[in-house]
Amino acid sequence: MELVLNVLLVLTSIVLVVLILLHRGKGGGLSSMFGGAVSSQLSGSSVVEKNLNRMTVFAGLVWTVCIVALGILIKAG
Repeated sequence: MELVLNVLLVLTSIVLVVLILLHRGKGGGLSSMFGGAVSSQLSGSSVVEKNLNRMTVFAGLVWTVCIVALGILIKAG
């Protein structure tokens, strides 16, 4: 179980780094390469950016669960 959590932790860490780098900063970002220029008139944020936010939050939650579970396993063992 600990090995699976360690592998998942490494994978989610890499995914988080990539997703965070894709986010648009003040001067644009890599997300504009993947259709980030198409924006909604109502919210001012693109559909790509919203989906990128959702994926980043999901990856962050998986990463957090892995950290907590590994901490519990290490403390118990």
